[in-house]
Amino acid sequence: MRKFLSMLLALGVVFVLIEMIEPIPAYGKVDLSKRVSEKYVSKSVSGFREEVAYKKSKNLEEGSANVVTSIVVNYRGFDTLGEVTVLFISAFGVGLISSGLKRKGYGRKPNFILRTAVGVVLPLIILFGVYIFVHGHLTPGGGFPGGTILSIGILLLYLSNEEYELSEKSKVLEGTSGSLFVIIGLLGIAFSGAFLANFLPTGVIGNLFSAGIVPIIYIVIGFKVGAELSTIVADLHKEG
Repeated sequence: MRKFLSMLLALGVVFVLIEMIEPIPAYGKVDLSKRVSEKYVSKSVSGFREEVAYKKSKNLEEGSANVVTSIVVNYRGFDTLGEVTVLFISAFGVGLISSGLKRKGYGRKPNFILRTAVGVVLPLIILFGVYIFVHGHLTPGGGFPGGTILSIGILLLYLSNEEYELSEKSKVLEGTSGSLFVIIGLLGIAFSGAFLANFLPTGVIGNLFSAGIVPIIYIVIGFKVGAELSTIVADLHKEG
């Protein structure tokens, strides 16, 4: 009986999925004007439409030259806030599990080449990570990859120096960044009537100072993700 009900349930799920899938139209036969994706690209979700020209168009509905950034930080910024929250919960879980563990040594000292190389590469890693999330509205990148790159620098510090300890200020930076994200969202309500609404001028598309609140959010996310992942590295290192 159980097997029969399981098969019946599985067939029902398959049937629902088949009914939900739209038939794929022939190549070149799609009316892009009826697709939501085309509205994201043309920055015309609100209905106002004009030609988008790089380094020329200004005060658009959304000013990010990077289309992915337009979607994940502007059009669905609330979802991105949820992703940051998931990462925070993950970091909190790792810290909870590893609490009470005593830090162990490697049993050997890192060699001279590793220590010297980290000293040379670390500033470049930090600079590159900051560049990635500061320019996320212009080029591929953003807060999550930029923050991850920053945490790689912390990982290298742990690998090259047994005496290194992550400062408690990283948790303050994490909490402050998360709070700023929420505050920016609330300012959107105050100025534009919607949470995380882009209430600043979007400027000329392609310029560094453009896209309104988007680059600010990416900077906040970059530091928050970097601090959270660095904390995870520090917690996991206690078991090393």
